[in-house]
Amino acid sequence: MKRTIALCLGVLALASPAAAQSPVAVVEDVKGKVTGAEFMDYVTPKSVIKIGADGSIVLSYLKSCRRETINGAGTVTVGTEESSVESAGLLVEKTDCDPGQANATSRETRAVAATVLRSVDNKAASLPQPQLTLYGASPFVEAKGRGTLTVRRLDVTGERQQINLGGTQLKGKFFDFASENVALVPGGLYAATFKSSQIVFRVDAQAKPGATPIVGRLLRME
Repeated sequence: MKRTIALCLGVLALASPAAAQSPVAVVEDVKGKVTGAEFMDYVTPKSVIKIGADGSIVLSYLKSCRRETINGAGTVTVGTEESSVESAGLLVEKTDCDPGQANATSRETRAVAATVLRSVDNKAASLPQPQLTLYGASPFVEAKGRGTLTVRRLDVTGERQQINLGGTQLKGKFFDFASENVALVPGGLYAATFKSSQIVFRVDAQAKPGATPIVGRLLRME
């Protein structure tokens, strides 16, 4: 019995690192026949994506800000900062994004944001440092399920966006400000709140409104 338990624990220990892998890239676009990934999937290292002759996919890496457009029949193996592509065509561009995006809404950062916002509301502190910078003025927000998404400006009073989400957003969790023709002010400091998640972010001074690359305007409210 002890030997069996030890063996099970060993298997779990080996499985844990794979299960705990964090996403390294986001799928920004899919066209034609593609298997192994869908629009707005997060992918982990060693994920394999197969593309048909008429297919294409756009992968954006969260840390390296590398944006890959891959088209034609071939196989894509996801890496940590770039993909390995066989047979298919590959076009690479460097886009503006915040490399801290992947860890911007951890339990620890949510706690920091909540403390900072309480201080701001009580006028007990100067303006906080942003936890994230967005390089598009129309955020693409990950907010799963139902609830009220509130985005308010901290450096100027009065500006506030409040959206009631009914769970019918894209894939049940994505709301695109660009689809509503809404943009925040470049250079502005904002706080976003959804359920128990809070984050302080700045919109880059050169940010453009509309459907700019998603990885540069992705706001994950987890």
